[in-house]
Amino acid sequence: MSPQHARRSPDRSPAPRSRKPTMADVAAEVGVSRALVSLVFRGQPGASPDTRERVFDAAARLGYKPDMAARLLARGRSKVLGVLFTARNPYHIDLVEAIYPAAEELGYDLVLSATVPTRNEHNAIEALIGHRSEALLLCGPTIPDEDVTELGSRVPTVVIGRHIKDARVDVVTSYDRPGAREVVDYLVGLGHRDIVHVDAGNRPGGPERRRAYRDAMRAHGLADRVRVIPGNHSQEGGSEAARLLLEEDAPLPTAVFAANDQCAIGLLDVFTRAGVKIPEQVSIVGYDDSHIAGLSHIDLTTVRQDVPRLAQLAVEAADEQLRGARDPGVCLKLESKLVVRGTSGPPASE
Repeated sequence: MSPQHARRSPDRSPAPRSRKPTMADVAAEVGVSRALVSLVFRGQPGASPDTRERVFDAAARLGYKPDMAARLLARGRSKVLGVLFTARNPYHIDLVEAIYPAAEELGYDLVLSATVPTRNEHNAIEALIGHRSEALLLCGPTIPDEDVTELGSRVPTVVIGRHIKDARVDVVTSYDRPGAREVVDYLVGLGHRDIVHVDAGNRPGGPERRRAYRDAMRAHGLADRVRVIPGNHSQEGGSEAARLLLEEDAPLPTAVFAANDQCAIGLLDVFTRAGVKIPEQVSIVGYDDSHIAGLSHIDLTTVRQDVPRLAQLAVEAADEQLRGARDPGVCLKLESKLVVRGTSGPPASE
């Protein structure tokens, strides 16, 4: 939990500032053993979710940070990169798989920490730091920009797949706007006019893809056909959008551009179950080209991001920071490419 969200206890005062706070100070603040606090910072089992939250709150109030520098000095460099990812995101799984060989090539090992519905990003990140990670690779983080900036001041950090401005972290991502424009250009070229976009809100890539969709529709003289349905990067978001379209007293759009592959698969599932023929009645296009998109029973048209190259650049960026080769703050962007498969085609003739 970030310091600004820490709960202040009325009957406890911060540790004296005359010395650096220790793990023992955190333990005393929370009223638990030092061993339990150590388990929390190392991400090990043994503490309840409430206790973990109170430990992180207390550490934030006291200004305590695990003394990783001292540990590394005593034991030598850990040569460990910590990777944050979302367990339910296939694109993140693809990134993790690609990060492993890139890290091994430069002599690094990996520690993984996943976000799940019961575990937020702050806790997952602190677990990585507690596991002696020399640098962090964050796959599509959703924490506020200021939290990413603060994290970058503590440990070398590389953000993958999200645009961060004016932060002391490296960013490795794809150009989202050209990829989204290519989707609209492709669909219009097939003859589609009623093209709906199910967006991802403010999640990584969401704002850029949404703006590109609107701009491309206007460029094709289809400003009056622009429609954005609020969604997210989940299959559930795509399912909800499909149900909304099915329940409306209006014809279905002839094409839907989803924020990512998971969202597209949610659309595909609900439409197929409702008897809608894909792509004869509705074309569906996703984004990411995660490994599930190419499965034969899905065969999703989507925008491919160069995952192996993204992973390689991210690892190299972390290595450059750790070697002191340059200051952080570099932004590296790659081109994307439309991959046409079986979920898209010309609209049905009237």
